[in-house]
Amino acid sequence: MKSPIIAWTVAAFAIGSQAPAHADTTLRMFVSSQGSPSVHRKIADLYEQQNPGIKIEIELGGATSELQAQYLNTVLSSRDPSLDVLILDIIRPAQFSAAGWISPLGEAAADAPMLEGYIKAYADANTVDGKLVALPAHADALLLYYRKDLLDKYGLPVPKTWAELAETTKTVLAGEGDPNLQGLSFQGKAIEGAVCTFLLPYWSAGHDLTRNGDFSFDKDGAVAAFNLWKGFVDQGIAKKNISEVGTDDTRREFQAGKAVFAALWGYGWSNFQGEDSAVRGKVGVATLPAVEGGKPVSCLGGWEWAVSAYSRHQEEAKKLVTFLAGAEATKIKAIEASYLPPQTALYADPDVQEAMPWIENARAVVESALPRPVTPRYNEVSEIIRTLFNAVIGGSMTPDEAAAQMEARLRRVLR
Repeated sequence: MKSPIIAWTVAAFAIGSQAPAHADTTLRMFVSSQGSPSVHRKIADLYEQQNPGIKIEIELGGATSELQAQYLNTVLSSRDPSLDVLILDIIRPAQFSAAGWISPLGEAAADAPMLEGYIKAYADANTVDGKLVALPAHADALLLYYRKDLLDKYGLPVPKTWAELAETTKTVLAGEGDPNLQGLSFQGKAIEGAVCTFLLPYWSAGHDLTRNGDFSFDKDGAVAAFNLWKGFVDQGIAKKNISEVGTDDTRREFQAGKAVFAALWGYGWSNFQGEDSAVRGKVGVATLPAVEGGKPVSCLGGWEWAVSAYSRHQEEAKKLVTFLAGAEATKIKAIEASYLPPQTALYADPDVQEAMPWIENARAVVESALPRPVTPRYNEVSEIIRTLFNAVIGGSMTPDEAAAQMEARLRRVLR
């Protein structure tokens, strides 16, 4: 089954090449429409060449993690066998495994060689109840993109704290006098990215949502996090309607030269270097700032490959997933679309370093990034955080009110 709104096939829109006329097995692969269709098609074509008799159809869907999950929930809850391989946000494997929607790829202990060479966080995210349920598609973490040309123009260093970022922004905006230039673009819309946005200063101050498996929440820390982001809006560091800004809105704004700083994922780099980019050659990448007295921290992102439990081609799908998560495929994605590789060895690969000159710094960010709570009830956790955060920066709720609600509601879900 297909969603008429968020899913369409590669074949229907002639994104890919023609498959062999007499393929023995057709595998249907669901890929986020946020990604790079041409790169995924290239990798699929390579697999077809190496595996005669296999045809891969790509279905694109979902402009956000939430829309992708909604579509896959509909398909999988109805036991629809039309999808064989799925790409999942890193927060989803535990949830989908608990629902019985994805097939175990093996016992984690017995299949340890499949996990060798991966950044530990991704091996951990894909092991649920001692079973390997998915394999990494690519790594990711929130990074600070900045206008190197503007900071150089005013002799300003890359800010190390959020307070320094605010002061740097004020200096640049005053000097430029451009009403279309904003200081910092971030995800304020009530989407998954807003969960990470909220958590950045909260984590930086040393607070957690869970600790040793138990609920842990610091209300004062939550109020401080809300105040930081709302303060950016009130001071004009972020634009007034930042509560309407989603992930790719931030990418577009920075790419158009309309922001000094952007908190965004790794995929932004290749877009910023494109011929249609207003900031080509003017962009720097750094670790996100810390709160005063806190430590720099990022939010762990990334995507995972899984096999639908309802696929009629289990073994063929598992073989494809193993290839998609392998070094050959992830290197192509890194070079052509700036997707961070999940394997540590590729961070030292000369070809990858040439395409992504900031990748060594990115590795440190990814390896130190913090994961959102791993729980089958993550949908509820996400809904609580992102909607309350959106309400605060949109001005319909105070930080104190939102923090009190967040504590009470998360306690019921994470206790």
